[in-house]
Amino acid sequence: MARLIGLLSLVLTLIAPMARGAEPVDMLLVLAVDVSRSVTEPKFRLQREGTAGALTDPAVVKAITSGPNRRIAVCVVEWATVGMQTVVVDWTVIDGAAAAHSFGDKLTETPRSFAGSTAIGGAIDYSVRQLERAPYTSERRVIDISSDGNNNSGRSVNDARDEAVARDIVINALVILTPRGESFRPEHTNPPGGLEKYFQDNVIGGPGAFTVVAESHDSFGRALTKKLIREIASVSPARRPS
Repeated sequence: MARLIGLLSLVLTLIAPMARGAEPVDMLLVLAVDVSRSVTEPKFRLQREGTAGALTDPAVVKAITSGPNRRIAVCVVEWATVGMQTVVVDWTVIDGAAAAHSFGDKLTETPRSFAGSTAIGGAIDYSVRQLERAPYTSERRVIDISSDGNNNSGRSVNDARDEAVARDIVINALVILTPRGESFRPEHTNPPGGLEKYFQDNVIGGPGAFTVVAESHDSFGRALTKKLIREIASVSPARRPS
């Protein structure tokens, strides 16, 4: 009997951390950021600093702390061509300004991961895997794809999107525009109909999915701030059915 009690105690000790890890949050959010060749080093710095600035913006922090659980969990992924995806900052709970600033500091201090082609389908697949292993729980799981070009590497982005949506994952997009005169591959950054239409037709999906446009990398942070507020507001008490 003593041995059995000892075994049960050991099992409960091992289970307890896992149970605590599965705490509820208002949203699981993967920020999947394009670092392909078209993203030059100055543009890359604008993306990194813009992401950190958006997460620490007082309006974003207010939105985060206005939800039912008053917190979200965020994971930042960088991606480029097939096989080039990595977690830059792993799952972290943001529940106020201090946590947001700590997250932003960690992000800006981490070196760039890759440079390559643009495999949006691979980025979606990799982001889905991060959501599946998240140590927190939420009814709302979102992938934010930010990119300045269309899919030109790897498998069909449409298939990746459809499979993610079938798992009850929402995919939104931040579309970064490039003036045609500044693009070394206009067919990539300026596809027929425009890049935003390409993302609306091929990348985003799920209930309430949307795109936000950054007119350039200079406006990346402002556009991401706008998008985060819109995403987080969808789980705030004001947006829930009465």
